Amino acid sequence: MLVSMPLLPDRHPQKDFFILDISDVVPKDDIASMEHPLFSLATKPDMRHLEYRSGDNKLQIIPSGVGLPTIFDKDILIFCISQLMHRKNRGEKIGKRVRFSARELMVATNRKTGGIEYKRLAQAFNRLRGTTFQTDITTGNRRETRIFGLIDEGGFVMQADTWRLDYCEVVLSDWVMRAIEANEVVTISNDYFRLRRPLERRIYEIARKHCGEQKKWQIGLANLQNKTGSNAPLKKFRLNIRQIIAGRSHAVLPHGAERRMIW
Repeated sequence: MLVSMPLLPDRHPQKDFFILDISDVVPKDDIASMEHPLFSLATKPDMRHLEYRSGDNKLQIIPSGVGLPTIFDKDILIFCISQLMHRKNRGEKIGKRVRFSARELMVATNRKTGGIEYKRLAQAFNRLRGTTFQTDITTGNRRETRIFGLIDEGGFVMQADTWRLDYCEVVLSDWVMRAIEANEVVTISNDYFRLRRPLERRIYEIARKHCGEQKKWQIGLANLQNKTGSNAPLKKFRLNIRQIIAGRSHAVLPHGAERRMIW
């Protein structure tokens, strides 16, 4: 079954080539969060306390007061990881603190640039900072049982004279930084940010991580649902997968090669 996913329009076909070399930065995703369901697929506040097991790995997630981080909130992490890997590959020194303009993030992740997006960005910072994770999933060749957040800080810095937004700043957690330092990341398609539905994004991540350079990869439907983090009944999940497969648009496939998911 070919995974075909309807896409959002490309909202920024003409990138600003003079802002942070945005045209040169290749989107990168970290392997650990691609493998395990760290992000909610819900589009409304998700207040569930979650526990996920896969082999020897255990993951517990406790939401913040505004809910679990969503798969769309992950765009911020992908953006930060991509920027740091770009600088690292150029031989530049990198650290946990990433500064960028809100517009840079919105253009790179195919978002609208209206005022409501700034409010959504602030809400995403709250969810990413406030949610507590406890896991022994390995990053950077280190396996620890640790309680952490995905970011240590996130927010906006204003110009003192006008109180207008100067830039955004995110401080990544040590857990995320270890993946960057160990090169435990993979390139993803720019069209990932054009996927409409949370489940489509999650399916893409799983397929991209597991297929690698293979032309096909097999997984059982129940196991696939567990990896996505979907809490829908299995019958409903099967229907959702069929709807994605039946999408009318072209597929978003790793490295442009044909990928098939069989169950």
